[in-house]
Amino acid sequence: MRCYLHAFLLCVVLTFVSLLYVFSQLTSTLEDRDGRSVSEQDVPDRRRHDTGHLRRKRPGLAGLRERERLDRCKSQSVSYWNPFWRLPAGVCGVNCLLDSRERKSSVGKGIRDERSHLAVVACGPRLEETLTMLKSSILFSKKPLHFYIFAEDDLHDSFRNVLESWPTTVQAKFTFAIYPITFPKENVNEWKKLFKPCASQRLFLPLILKEVDSLLYVDTDILFLQPVEHIWSLLSQFNTTHLAAMAPEHEEPRIGWYNRFARHPYYGKTGINSGVMLMNMTRLREKSFKNDMTAVALRWEEILMPLLQKYKLNITWGDQDLLNIIFHHNPESLYVFPCQWNYRPDHCIYGSNCQPAEQQGVFILHGNRGVYHDDKQPAFRAVYQAIQKYSFGEGMETSLLQPLEASLQATTHTYCGRTSHLFTKRLKQSIMSVEQDITQRK
Repeated sequence: MRCYLHAFLLCVVLTFVSLLYVFSQLTSTLEDRDGRSVSEQDVPDRRRHDTGHLRRKRPGLAGLRERERLDRCKSQSVSYWNPFWRLPAGVCGVNCLLDSRERKSSVGKGIRDERSHLAVVACGPRLEETLTMLKSSILFSKKPLHFYIFAEDDLHDSFRNVLESWPTTVQAKFTFAIYPITFPKENVNEWKKLFKPCASQRLFLPLILKEVDSLLYVDTDILFLQPVEHIWSLLSQFNTTHLAAMAPEHEEPRIGWYNRFARHPYYGKTGINSGVMLMNMTRLREKSFKNDMTAVALRWEEILMPLLQKYKLNITWGDQDLLNIIFHHNPESLYVFPCQWNYRPDHCIYGSNCQPAEQQGVFILHGNRGVYHDDKQPAFRAVYQAIQKYSFGEGMETSLLQPLEASLQATTHTYCGRTSHLFTKRLKQSIMSVEQDITQRK
């Protein structure tokens, strides 16, 4: 009996000693970790010759991955960016893509981003047209802008040189980043030539700009006649299901294209136009979309290629048709804004058929079908040329508005020319507001 008692007491003592040892080791580990977090945070590793690298802030594999991500991202640049679908999962976010100018002006954590984020895709001979669009966005906006410019490689330097040549006071109003044109490598040519050169790049913006929450995409032939922040504010009108906003393709079904000729599903009665597209890209990335290909709802990155394969022989307007098909099956996801936010020749070519513009004026002018560069719609070309020729710093009333009104008087032989007062109605208000601000600052 005495032997059993001795054995029991020995076990108790050994257990107690073991617990003390484990506790002491745990305490030592926590103290070491705390010491490292204080002494080594953001301090260069002096054991390395390359002092630009930072020590791992976390032990083990997690810290190794973090350090590898920092090293790899450091070498990435906008001009030589690997296509997003070729990067390993979890390596490099959008910050790898932003150029030095974007990084200098980036908004810190915890600070609300007041910028309007504007994206455009430019290929071929679209440099001057795109710069005129960007110019119009800067002229009237009172809040800062950030431009995401997707362009062919041979246009990068031209964009950068022009934007950086604008007056310092103008450059203070915007930041920009330039990206290459990239499509899924398996179908590069098919996507690139789907409609206009590179136009379908817009479909992949949510997948490329993964850390951008909301974005306004516009075609190169867009002109802003009022501040960009006005359309940006429409995001606040989205309900819980809205993830994008566009205008109808037509107001009058009798001259509508989709309802008369489309061989595929389209949104609503007359379809939608994607030349001005406001997106909550976070929601768009998270949404599973109903479709007519499978009973299973598909994510954005899963639905694009199957849609193209199914309808490529039936679509005329490329990526816009694919968007119509998607929102036909998911109408609750689309916020439809009125036609004055995307005013095109179709709204006046056969007579005025955009009632909101008649009441409030044109907010955004869309010169599709090349009307800025031919004689078919001289009223549209007059607006484009007035903004293109205007020089920053000159009085907008005398150097922009008055020459434009004189040019528009010579266009009354066309239907659009007879309604050209709608082009200047909101423009006058925008110019007046800007010049009042200038006077107050003086």
